[in-house]
Amino acid sequence: MQNIHNGDKVNKKVVVGMSGGVDSSVSALLLKQQGYDVIGLFMKNWDETDSQGKCSQEQDYDDVRKVCDKIGIPYYTLNYAKEYYEKVFKIFLSELQKGRTPNPDVLCNKEIKFGPFLDFAKKIGADFVATGHYAGTKILNNWTYLLRSKDENKDQTYFLNQLNQSQLKDIIFPLKDILKTDVRKIAEKNNLMNFNKKDSTGICFIGERNFRNFLKDYLPIHKGDIIDVNGNKVGTHSGSFYYTIGQRRGLGIGGVKIGEGRWFVLQKDVKNNLLIVSQKDESLLYHSSLLASDFNWIIPQVKEKFECLARFRHRQILQRAIVTVLPNLSVIVDFKEKQRAIAEGQYVVLYDNEKCFGGGVIDRVFN
Repeated sequence: MQNIHNGDKVNKKVVVGMSGGVDSSVSALLLKQQGYDVIGLFMKNWDETDSQGKCSQEQDYDDVRKVCDKIGIPYYTLNYAKEYYEKVFKIFLSELQKGRTPNPDVLCNKEIKFGPFLDFAKKIGADFVATGHYAGTKILNNWTYLLRSKDENKDQTYFLNQLNQSQLKDIIFPLKDILKTDVRKIAEKNNLMNFNKKDSTGICFIGERNFRNFLKDYLPIHKGDIIDVNGNKVGTHSGSFYYTIGQRRGLGIGGVKIGEGRWFVLQKDVKNNLLIVSQKDESLLYHSSLLASDFNWIIPQVKEKFECLARFRHRQILQRAIVTVLPNLSVIVDFKEKQRAIAEGQYVVLYDNEKCFGGGVIDRVFN
């Protein structure tokens, strides 16, 4: 387990953000075993029921209650649905309407989990906050570094790339040096009822629901043409913002054959309400460079031009790249090898081996 904070842990208060999943549950357990004064906090970020009229977060809260009772810690719940809607969801919808591919999970960490949640923890006298993220921190020369986790397959530093020094300095990530398989073993050994609970997937506020059906209530459906690179109509879409660059499944044009190979999304023309697709030759999807803006430097910028590792999606294998720092918090990232389906609106995150430099929003891709 990660241990970055010195001093006696007894009477040191830690508020743990608990989701009802095994990761945050084991984080709370480990901190309690280490001697911290642990409090569980369940954050409700979305007020909506599913098709059966049941709140999708009720089961998660029930799991939090059972885990906290088993561990022997107090627990509370706070409703941040209003803050989430204003600071995350509205931006998410706006980016979709621009034809981009936003990542609300990154914004949720910055604006909610380490925003009002962190503020609340401080108000009740907490020394630290903790979550079940697979990441770590390390303090060197008065700077707090964000570190990749031991379990590279679960590493979540990508989603934490927008955190700043004031947020990171009092965070504990108990799972930094633990593999996911071992987390489940710890939970089972300590009789936590959610030891085999399925990991949550999809966008944070949607959960397991169908993305397209969910969005229909918030974005108007504007059907349009699906065309190939030569301008031939090959199908009809129900809203270009439902699709992502490089997507193959769910296009509804499987029976149309002009060439060979599967169709894939090449471009979204929001202005003209067109979805542009291609077949077989995926070279059009590959780009060597990108421009990112609003880059958040977690640690001091090293040089105006430097080589590092980079990824532009969660769980992507780290890629070698050369970064050029521009004015106004922008960077150009030139990859050593061309990359498939870089999506505007997503984040590019940079690394110096284990350390995370930070990340920025992708505005443009090019060769």
